[in-house]
Amino acid sequence: MRFMVIVRANEASEAGQMPSEEMLTAMGNYNEELVRAGVMLAAEGLHPSSKGARVRFSGNRRDVIDGPFAEARELIAGFWLIQVRSLDEAIEWVKRAPNPFEGESEIEIRRIFEAEDFGAEFTPEARAQEERLRAELASHH
Repeated sequence: MRFMVIVRANEASEAGQMPSEEMLTAMGNYNEELVRAGVMLAAEGLHPSSKGARVRFSGNRRDVIDGPFAEARELIAGFWLIQVRSLDEAIEWVKRAPNPFEGESEIEIRRIFEAEDFGAEFTPEARAQEERLRAELASHH
């Protein structure tokens, strides 16, 4: 099972405050542990929402909304993509992570859909297309 592990933003991350040397070292060590265990697929930190945008869809209309966005605790500061056997295992890995910010922090864990989750609506043609796209992506990296 694949999971997205989402680090919730806070006021400091939304202000563009960079992590300390100690935090970068702790996160590097944790990431190294994930890689050695064969669990991590990807991990990245994100710039504050002030450097981003949203595209709002309404029928055929597209509206662009420039950041920053309100409610820092509802935003994402970074993420990991991990592959483990269960939600319980994902939770155990996340509990081992360093606290990403001083004080209180929140990390959300969400399962990623797999092809079999979509049922009959995911036709053999759509499955073949997905497999071709994944192979093409892999060849680019």
